[in-house]
Amino acid sequence: MAIWPRGIFAGAIPDFEYRPAQLPDGRGRSSGPATPARPSWPRRGTGTGKTLAYLVPAILSGKKTVVATGTKTLQEQLFFKDIPLLARALPKRFVAAS
Repeated sequence: MAIWPRGIFAGAIPDFEYRPAQLPDGRGRSSGPATPARPSWPRRGTGTGKTLAYLVPAILSGKKTVVATGTKTLQEQLFFKDIPLLARALPKRFVAAS
């Protein structure tokens, strides 16, 4: 699933801004979540959608996924901002726990 100017995120995020720099992350992880053989380490600047680049494939895979964060701030962003956004935007239902 790629991030397009008028895709599902554009409809779910007020003030959505399409950023072409996000496409490599979305395309690179569209085949599923990271595995020990294929880790996922998106490296981009702040505000480029890295969390969505790994959360979307993890959710769409339907598999249990563990996301480890380096900071409490990022953990809170994932749980209180990004995951609720994806719950509204994605057609697949999922459960998240912290």
